[in-house]
Amino acid sequence: MNSSNVRDLFSRPEDDSRIRESWESFLVHGGASPDSLRCLVEDSWKRCVGANVDPSIDQAASPLPARDVSLLKHQLRDLLEASKPVMVLARDFLSETGTVMVLTDQEGVVLEVEGDSSAIGPAEKIHLLPGASWNEVQCGTNAIGTAISLGQPVQIHSEEHFCEGIKRWTCSAAVIRDPVHGQLLGVIDVSGLSRNYSRHSLSLVVATATRIESFLAKKELQFRIRLMERSIAQLAAADGSGAILVDRHGFPIKVNENTPALLSSLGCRIDLNNPDRIDGISAGSEPVTNVDVLPAWLRAEWVEPIFDNGERVGSVVRVPSRASSSRVAHASVFPRRPTEAKSAFPGAKGSSPELQQAIDKATQLAKSRVPILLLGETGVGKEVFAQGIHALSKNCDGPFIALNCGGLSRELLASELFGHVEGAFTGSRRGGVAGKIEAADGGTLFLDELGEMPLDLQPHFLRVLEDGQIYRLGDTKPRQVKFRLIAATNRDLRQEVAEGRFRIDLFYRVSVTSIRIPALRDRQGDIRELAKSFIQQLCELHEVEEKIFDPMALMRLEQYPWPGNVRELRNTIEGLVLTVHSDVVGQDDLPPELLAEANEIDDSREDISVANLSGLAKSEFDQICKVLRETSGNATLAAKQLGIAKSTLYLKLKKYSLDESMDSWRAINADKPLPTNG
Repeated sequence: MNSSNVRDLFSRPEDDSRIRESWESFLVHGGASPDSLRCLVEDSWKRCVGANVDPSIDQAASPLPARDVSLLKHQLRDLLEASKPVMVLARDFLSETGTVMVLTDQEGVVLEVEGDSSAIGPAEKIHLLPGASWNEVQCGTNAIGTAISLGQPVQIHSEEHFCEGIKRWTCSAAVIRDPVHGQLLGVIDVSGLSRNYSRHSLSLVVATATRIESFLAKKELQFRIRLMERSIAQLAAADGSGAILVDRHGFPIKVNENTPALLSSLGCRIDLNNPDRIDGISAGSEPVTNVDVLPAWLRAEWVEPIFDNGERVGSVVRVPSRASSSRVAHASVFPRRPTEAKSAFPGAKGSSPELQQAIDKATQLAKSRVPILLLGETGVGKEVFAQGIHALSKNCDGPFIALNCGGLSRELLASELFGHVEGAFTGSRRGGVAGKIEAADGGTLFLDELGEMPLDLQPHFLRVLEDGQIYRLGDTKPRQVKFRLIAATNRDLRQEVAEGRFRIDLFYRVSVTSIRIPALRDRQGDIRELAKSFIQQLCELHEVEEKIFDPMALMRLEQYPWPGNVRELRNTIEGLVLTVHSDVVGQDDLPPELLAEANEIDDSREDISVANLSGLAKSEFDQICKVLRETSGNATLAAKQLGIAKSTLYLKLKKYSLDESMDSWRAINADKPLPTNG
């Protein structure tokens, strides 16, 4: 930048009277006196005239409703998180300066205002407050709007403003850009009354914008590292398929060796040195795509989300080796594998009567189209059941769309459910976006934590179920949808209805049939099978040597009550897979809370005296001793002859205090008889 351009960045208060004359002349004649204005100010005035900006206005338009501001902040939470430290500091370092620091989005809508308390009141009078837009088209020449138009730092002082009512202000602003892809994310501004003009405020906002961009760059790097760590297996493709790793903003960052040729056959090319965003791959926690804007070469079912600790860190696009004829059975969070037999209930593991009863009912109901309500504690596997029902249903070739109704604001949940049209609210996506209900057309919609749905949204959702029509937010045209609803909750909906938190008509609509999924503590016989299945899956996922549990470790797992159910069991085993270096997981490797719980159970167990056994207990004791002698203390063979699980045998050995006796007998003298009860 040459010296004249540098000088053009800064306002000159001594020129105020001359600039005032130029402004009055400009409004009358459409031009300013030569050399009376900085070029960027004159160009901005011309843009204002072209946009029919009213030069007499004295404030920005009324701010957005609180719910729209809340939704906008949720969408820009990364920017807000990055700017929070400097905005908090602004309260102190701008104290007694008569100025405030303002953060806006990429359109000039104010998100946060902090600074000298004496300046907050005057700022609010001109609507320099959250939800108000300071774009040039709405407020004329000002540092925020002009910085957005130019894409560079700007200082606007006093008479340089285009609108009369804002000429008593001075402001400096710098744009904040995505440090990876360069898009404009927002603006940081320092504003105050004209008497508080400071040439250094421009340097302050430039330094602040740089600091925010550095924070964003660091966070994006962390996301990419997590994405790479979680997707190593996905990039490998022995079947010749392609794999494109896509960051959380939709930009490709890595491809496998098969991808270039496959994309070329589809008429597409990806340049990782200068990548273009892949439209239609949505960000957020839900793995959905906007099929309306996907590129012609990309099918929605090829996109799979990548999660890390429950947070979506990116996606992988799988390009089949024969893309023209490939067709995935259905799009879902966990797509059904081609080898998975439809005759069995997919996903659910275990053979306990309690689980089998739920599976049998789910298998039967899968054939119908009625809504199903899944009941059970957190972590029992309600979504696994929903996936299984979908896979066995007539809608299995359609999409499986999941949405958790808990933890979302009312506005965000409404947008996620129903979608919106372009311009429905500030920050709405260009061209609009389909909601989860619309995305589930022809397939299954799974709503988890249905009891968390706000009361005022429930009649709108009920109308969709009854009429099969949906209105996107801001739209007046209905869209026809047909889907199978599976809902889940860990709440007692009847009690919620009684207390006025859930509509009775919606309750009867969603609970035509219900399935209660048992807690893991109620089907302890399945823990061994689940543990072995999880350890095999997770060893493969993390690319470590497959491990096995020793019998005592498995017994400890079976004794633990698992308040977090199957989810807790899986997370525990994943921790063991990553931390245990041996090929065998022993009971000493288990987390302390499992051992403590098991010890409490042992301590509280009634001390059974073998000498006092009678009736059935005595017969059982004698039979176990007899079989153990016949099998030379081999627990596996003994359990098989007794017709019980080996884990059950270990529990009975513990009950009758035979475990230590059996070990000693087997190790010292095979001819020595086991203790008897007489």
